Amino acid sequence: MNLRRWLAPGIGIKRWLLVLFAGLLLLALAFAHFLRQVTHDVAPGGLAGTLIDALTLQFLPLAFRGLAVGSAGAILVAIGAYRTIRALMGPFQKMDGDQPLVELIYQKRFLARGPRIVAIGGGTGLSILLRGLKEHTSNLTAIVTVADDGGSSGVLRAGLGIPPVGDIRNCIAALADAEPLMSEVLQYRFPDAPGEDAHGLAGHALGNLLIAAMTAVEGGDFEGGVRLVNRILAVRGRVLPVTATPLTLHARCSDGSVVDGQSLITRTTGIERVWLSPSDVQASGDALSAIAEAELIVLGPGSLYTSLLPSLLIPTIRDALLAAEALRVYVCNVATQDGETAGFDLAAHVEALTAHTTPELVDIALANNHFGARTPPDWSAEPVTLRWPPAGISAPRLVLDDVVDPDNAHHHDPALLAGALIRMLEANRGIRHRAVSRSA
Repeated sequence: MNLRRWLAPGIGIKRWLLVLFAGLLLLALAFAHFLRQVTHDVAPGGLAGTLIDALTLQFLPLAFRGLAVGSAGAILVAIGAYRTIRALMGPFQKMDGDQPLVELIYQKRFLARGPRIVAIGGGTGLSILLRGLKEHTSNLTAIVTVADDGGSSGVLRAGLGIPPVGDIRNCIAALADAEPLMSEVLQYRFPDAPGEDAHGLAGHALGNLLIAAMTAVEGGDFEGGVRLVNRILAVRGRVLPVTATPLTLHARCSDGSVVDGQSLITRTTGIERVWLSPSDVQASGDALSAIAEAELIVLGPGSLYTSLLPSLLIPTIRDALLAAEALRVYVCNVATQDGETAGFDLAAHVEALTAHTTPELVDIALANNHFGARTPPDWSAEPVTLRWPPAGISAPRLVLDDVVDPDNAHHHDPALLAGALIRMLEANRGIRHRAVSRSA
């Protein structure tokens, strides 16, 4: 039991200890007043007088009486507080592995006062971002694309008619308090079985099946099912689908060909334009509310055409972003992606983003400026070079920082990326709000 930790700023207990102390002090004053009234008419000597002299420490010099009583009282209060906390909290001391309960309470209290952040995207990039941001705030909302059509998500989408759940599962795993254990459970895939032993679970991730089951429990309400999974797993923040309607992504290439489906587009080069069907879907009401209330909105990182743009192509999402008072930051990938962004530099990423939305959508573009990270042996992509500004548009403000994973030049580092975004928010707090107020 670390009493100093219980008294640390942010734990929310000192004020109530102060109230308790004030109450004890008033009780002590009341007792002193009562004692004075009782002893007022008692004659010195005799049994009553001797007893009162002992209680009031008359045998000690006057200067030491208050010190002795105060010291004894402080010791008793400390022992009582220690034993009370130990008795009440002892059974819950190890609620999260070896992490003491006081650490969990401090973490919850601290994170509950964190900034309201919305992250939009999908894929591995969004999961990495969430792992970093959840250490700074629990007021975190991930708005996830639902255009995937491959793997287990594609099978469930075709068989049950629900939106793809793979990216949602990854984000829920990233925000789980019990990560990496919860991540390992949700990401577990049932193995294939040969021949006659084949079963319908082969290839499915457990998290995908859980989300599908919760959707069925909610009477087919996909948003309600995801909301239920958030609550059951007690994630730090919340994960929302951008819409409850399954989306199909289409791409037109520079040679005039058209490619349908996210799983094919991600391997396609020379993309000129992407669009969705259906084109008139309604965005999640919870997602729109989160955008309106946010202090910081983060777009990306992640696959530009297949993870980020599908959400931004929904008109109501785009309009909500333009009307938001939050600072809007585009996080560019640290590396190109074989297929859809092969050969793209920083300016090309921003040009593609603004061409599909509007140049006013982004306030700041955040890019990596550290190129000394370790390159995986099987890595065929390249670091995103820093050509700037984009051609023919009103470019957002550029911020460069070291945000790459030092052990993998293909990915962002969660802590470095989150730290850069929090510093950016603190440095620019209120700027976006004033700009929106002036335009209004």
